[in-house]
Amino acid sequence: MDKRPSWHLYFIEMAFLVSQRATCLRRKVGALIVKNNQILSTGYNGAPKHIRHCSETGCLREQLKVPSGERHELCRGVHAEQNAIIQAAVNGTTIDKSIMYCTNHPCSICAKMLINAEINSIYIAEDYPDKLAKEMLEEAGIELILVDRITGDLKKLL
Repeated sequence: MDKRPSWHLYFIEMAFLVSQRATCLRRKVGALIVKNNQILSTGYNGAPKHIRHCSETGCLREQLKVPSGERHELCRGVHAEQNAIIQAAVNGTTIDKSIMYCTNHPCSICAKMLINAEINSIYIAEDYPDKLAKEMLEEAGIELILVDRITGDLKKLL
């Protein structure tokens, strides 16, 4: 019997490894962009390059008492999905028709970026209550699939 993890479980677990580099104080998120079972780019959430991390400045969202899932612009950090897209661009890597693996469901801002980057499918380990993101991903025809980290089972959300 083959005890190796499926490709989906392999990449979702790698997203959790990437998330360990995150500098966000509220939620550590990791993302990978994959095509033909090859990793093209990774990203984690945190302050932009050359900017102090929230561990030094404190969490702006906590200071302003912004609820989770709201007012994403009130944050010093760049989201993991955004950083994965940015790193692909910086390195000149084409990501159209690829797959995103992410520890969490993308927010509406990231969903818009993933749609325009022409990502085909998004595999996540944890859901996130962003109704607008789900609506836009569905309208764009992007598959959203939940990966069970224990069994490796897949559950199509969109």
